[in-house]
Amino acid sequence: MALKKSDLYSSLWSSADELRGSMDASQYKDYVLTLLFVKYVSDKAKADKSALIYVPDDGSFDYLISLKGKPDVGEKVNVAIRRLAEENDLLGVINNANFDDPAKLGSGKELQDKVSNLIGIFQDIDFTGSKAEGDDLLGDAYEYLMRHFATQSGKSKGQFYTPAEVSRVMAQLLQIPVNTPKSTTVYDPTCGSGSLLIKVADAAPNGLTIYGQENDNATWALARMNMILHGNETHDLRQGNTLANPKFTYNGNLQTFDYLVANPPFSVKSWRNGFDFSFGRFDGFDTPPDKNGDYAFLLHMVKSLRSRGKGVVVLPHGVLFRGNSEARIRTELIKRGYIKAIIGLPANLFYGTGIPACLIVLDKEDAQARSGIFMIDASRGFEKDGPKNRLRPRDMHKIVDAYTSGKEIARYSRMVPVSEIADPKNEYNLNIPRYIDSSEPEDIQDLRAHMQGGIPDRDLDALQPYWDAFPNLRSELFPPLRHGYSALAVDKSDIQVRVTQSPEYGTFANGIADTVDAWWADKRKLLVDISPTTRANDLIQNVSEALLEAFRPRPLIDEYGVYEQLMSYWNASMHDDVALIVSDGWDGSARPRLARTWKDKNNKPKYEEAHIVTGARATARRWVMDLIPPEYVVARFFPEEKAELDGLILEQEAASQAAEEYTGEHAVEEGLLWEAVEDNKITKALVAGRLRVARREGAEADEIEALQHVIKLYEAEAAAKKSVKDASAKIEQLALAQYEKLTTDDIQSLVIDDKWGGTIRRHIGAEVTALGQALIARLRVLGNRYESTVGELEAEVEALSAKVAAHLAVMGFDG
Repeated sequence: MALKKSDLYSSLWSSADELRGSMDASQYKDYVLTLLFVKYVSDKAKADKSALIYVPDDGSFDYLISLKGKPDVGEKVNVAIRRLAEENDLLGVINNANFDDPAKLGSGKELQDKVSNLIGIFQDIDFTGSKAEGDDLLGDAYEYLMRHFATQSGKSKGQFYTPAEVSRVMAQLLQIPVNTPKSTTVYDPTCGSGSLLIKVADAAPNGLTIYGQENDNATWALARMNMILHGNETHDLRQGNTLANPKFTYNGNLQTFDYLVANPPFSVKSWRNGFDFSFGRFDGFDTPPDKNGDYAFLLHMVKSLRSRGKGVVVLPHGVLFRGNSEARIRTELIKRGYIKAIIGLPANLFYGTGIPACLIVLDKEDAQARSGIFMIDASRGFEKDGPKNRLRPRDMHKIVDAYTSGKEIARYSRMVPVSEIADPKNEYNLNIPRYIDSSEPEDIQDLRAHMQGGIPDRDLDALQPYWDAFPNLRSELFPPLRHGYSALAVDKSDIQVRVTQSPEYGTFANGIADTVDAWWADKRKLLVDISPTTRANDLIQNVSEALLEAFRPRPLIDEYGVYEQLMSYWNASMHDDVALIVSDGWDGSARPRLARTWKDKNNKPKYEEAHIVTGARATARRWVMDLIPPEYVVARFFPEEKAELDGLILEQEAASQAAEEYTGEHAVEEGLLWEAVEDNKITKALVAGRLRVARREGAEADEIEALQHVIKLYEAEAAAKKSVKDASAKIEQLALAQYEKLTTDDIQSLVIDDKWGGTIRRHIGAEVTALGQALIARLRVLGNRYESTVGELEAEVEALSAKVAAHLAVMGFDG
């Protein structure tokens, strides 16, 4: 069975749990990632005898398994990993974690158990059956771990990792042509764990030749492992300080590259320590300030680009506007035309810092002819993700689309002429808010409307995208009142009904549904044809881009919002489904399987959550349906039985409510059922016990009658629950038997039409609902705001005052 991404992530993070508490996340990542590497290359060597990584018997993961529970397990794991490193020129790369370190892992039995448990977690992961995306599944798992380690590593220790979303945007901004040969070079002078380089190489269909340098030895080792896990076995990553000792030189000059990406450490104060001035990195420029290395890194990158080279760099926002020598460097860069674009990013995206950053796009090709800089303010597009912010798929796509098309979008993007940047009022300051006002328009109170009534046409004009979609709705709701003002023709409480039940709203919603149906029908064959050669990333690229194109011409609805609905579902569920189908085929992936079982630390059995359980206790069988949960089979093949079950559930709910209401009324102090209450609880057994005592003691007739009645209510509830249980069991048995009868066509229809298609339609339908609700909410605000004029309010106050005075007079207060 294929390894689901979600299951892999869970297993890998549980391996971190074994180490959490004994060391910082920035340290225990080395243990987890080393074992991930050994397990992966061992499984790959089993499946592919021509794999580039040779795995000796005494350096394999199977050998590590044989060491579990032995007193010297830590020492022997170190020896085994060293053997694997020696055979593949990976000494100092994969053997940095010490599995026999009592300071980090404890001593004696504690170390023995901890290392053995770690091996056991990876032992249960099988990478040989995961063919969905080649090595991408492992690469994604590595990214998952890196992101979590970066989150937990604390300030200044998470800078080895550039968020994958930012890396993907940077790779797309380079606009690497499809036919680019693999010999084309890409360089990252501060490559960290290498994820940024990998994303750029992935963006080139033929791949790229990878070069990188990283100062921290442990992080450099992570990058080497990362390259291999992503299938980039051929790469040139070197360890050392890029500013003091650049490793890529030729004839005394810096080596130059076709493409460049970097996320250097922000504002390094010690950048001058050992800096080598002999490479002319500042020729023609001022020297960066002693206590801030941002421009030292940037000028190194400019020098490292070939004459037609292109690069994208992450830097703190301060580089756009800081003065003195940095201002002089920035001015020279602009005059030379090296800066093609600037993208302002949301704050708190990066690990180790919360300050906002920007992307600077460098392009030396035709630089002298450049007459403007394209600016994007993307600072408002993100979602919260734990302690950090994160770019959503919609945010990433919008940035790339705006840049590649050069499209000017209000409050988001524009081409800024160099003449405007050079104007004395700006003096080559590139702070984005100088050129793009991304703030929302102020919601102005209209004094004339407050005095004379009516809704200002200015406020209604601001809703023009809605009126474009619903051409007659505005005139129906807001007939003209006087010049510049309209009346609200309906009671504000009726606004929702008038909007949602208007023919135009219905036509709009149906048009959206028709667009989704046409897009899905067009892509259905692509989904039917999923096979072992399908690459999941290519598949979703094709499907999602077609969705965007289908919605671009439609009024009002945001195509990126629709795109986000698809991509959220893809990331949460559909990707795993496609991986299953690629690995096991349509038929194999749809069959029920028995749930996995394992034992916890106390040797008690644990079971994977099951969809259907048959039998009981020792004979129980727990069935899991990975691809097609039973509710889809039931809905398609057993609608009558499902309707009957739904009716029984309603009856059960009614019976439970009747019992709850009756006890709620009478099981209170001084109530007829109070004597049956114990510890503020009442049950059928307590009621039955009290009834026996009440009869024996000759209690009041109304108490006995109440006890008898509530017993009948409990019995009715129990009978209803049994009916539901029996009907549910019957449907589960029918469904379980039906899986064996499913044809390939049945399976594809259940998955593509019912599961995937149905879910996506509902999610996109939610976008339409949200649009309607936003319009209704705004119209209600306007209706409330200008409901009464100042004169009417004053008259109402006077009337109320007179009424109060009259009441006071009746009471003898003359004032």
